Amino acid sequence: MNLKEVSHFDAPGAGLLRQDQGRISLGSSELSISPLGIGTWAWGDRLFWGYGRGGYTDSDLETAFQVSLGMGINFFDTAEVYGRGRSERLLGEFLRISGDKVVVATKFFPYPWRWRRAKLLGALRGSLERLGLDRVDLYQIHWPYPPVPIETWVAGLADAVDAGLSRAVGVSNYNPDQTRRAHAALAERGVPLVSNQVQYSLLHRRPERNGLFDVCRELDVTLIAYSPLAMGVLTGKYTPDNSPPGIRGRRYRRDYLAQVQPLIAVLREIGEARGELTPAQVALNWVICKGGVPIPGAKNARQAEDNAGALGWRLSGEEVAALDAASEGLQV
Repeated sequence: MNLKEVSHFDAPGAGLLRQDQGRISLGSSELSISPLGIGTWAWGDRLFWGYGRGGYTDSDLETAFQVSLGMGINFFDTAEVYGRGRSERLLGEFLRISGDKVVVATKFFPYPWRWRRAKLLGALRGSLERLGLDRVDLYQIHWPYPPVPIETWVAGLADAVDAGLSRAVGVSNYNPDQTRRAHAALAERGVPLVSNQVQYSLLHRRPERNGLFDVCRELDVTLIAYSPLAMGVLTGKYTPDNSPPGIRGRRYRRDYLAQVQPLIAVLREIGEARGELTPAQVALNWVICKGGVPIPGAKNARQAEDNAGALGWRLSGEEVAALDAASEGLQV
């Protein structure tokens, strides 16, 4: 395929997003978010990302936040476990400094010592204190871990809405059956399930193949895609001779990075055909065209600008198909 000759019509698969003037509705809620958000995992867990105590500063993170806002991104996702609350505290500080209206999402972690659903409200109040907010926009259950049943925690989400502590609720890492169970339990309380946050990228397409996308579309649940750049691999900066630092390097080893290079080449080709777009921008736009809301990280102004470059345009159906084909056999 000659990518310089492809048309720029909308790609299929965007049925999960209802777009209006650059904003989309989060599920059936009244929340209006940018089609791409920012994930703040790295703001708290620097050791995981291989930076130790260096690599980027709180000032860098604040700049990334401000640049993201300036480029039209209004959706920020965090969690109580990211840096043991550090990510929430930083986001809360940046919110106070900016004074801008931002859609904030955070998550409850079902630790095994949390047995009663009242623990969810207690955890949410802790998150609100760290964020400096009276109410969060989206509260999510981080994992469907046993031993507490899904229905118990979902009832806690409904309690959070009834208490005025969250505008909307979602889940994270739920499979199709678990998503249906959560949706049904919330419906009994008259509360919609608006989102399911799962890992999704060109290198992790399980939500397409296990029926999750179909379930989300059926139930009007927005699929939020974390790790949409596969922890940086899809930016093209990592090669067999330049592996990711930290724990990421154990997951994406040299032999796997060698297998990924043809996909990176297609990302580069599409980007160049469209006027010097980066591989990351093309990979993020692919997620949007598939019907997901990507939430890449942003640790500095350059990364924030790169993320925002995925907005305001769409891959053609032919380009999406080319990326689909190039990513076959690379799933992790």
